[in-house]
Amino acid sequence: MDPLPNAAPLAAKLRNTLVRYHSIADGEWRVAKKTKDATVWRKPSEEFSGYLYKAQGVVEDVTNRIVDHIRPGPYRLDWDSLMTSMDIMETFDENCCVMRYTTAGQLWNIIAPREFVDFSYTTSYEDGLLTCGISLDYGEVRPNFVRGFNHPCGWFCIPLKDSPGHSLLTGYIQTELRGMLPQSAVDTAMSSTLANFYSDLKKALKT
Repeated sequence: MDPLPNAAPLAAKLRNTLVRYHSIADGEWRVAKKTKDATVWRKPSEEFSGYLYKAQGVVEDVTNRIVDHIRPGPYRLDWDSLMTSMDIMETFDENCCVMRYTTAGQLWNIIAPREFVDFSYTTSYEDGLLTCGISLDYGEVRPNFVRGFNHPCGWFCIPLKDSPGHSLLTGYIQTELRGMLPQSAVDTAMSSTLANFYSDLKKALKT
């Protein structure tokens, strides 16, 4: 188990990585799934043998409220159907923490429940916000869970200039689920999970 990292350099490196993903040209992405709420693309990850996913959709709400529902805190567990528990293990400041969370089994439990320990950081970006994270090798793995690993991931939330009260939400996710899994099952699960994320989030913001 690694000790906790120094938060400031890790946060700066993480932000720079996400900003770089956000500038990847459209032609490098391949559409993986389209729904009425979001489009999901993918490209080979530079971090591991799976894919980096990009998801994007317009969400009807102000940036701060959307990000408050995504980042670690009381809202996320209420609406995210995949997340089954979440606790803050360490807090560096109000925008920076280490959290542990668990996810439900997926695809008729072909993908068993997973546990993640993530460093999370929320910061300003252009006229909006970026909330981002990366997994740490920290803390004991709980029984009955497989420890997954999130390579650099995050959500950009930017207000739409010509449509007040609406925001463009763009996510970059590259999750290494680990365990003995067929890659096709992982790819199916990731695309569906990201599309469902938008529909679940929109329902939560309306309540």
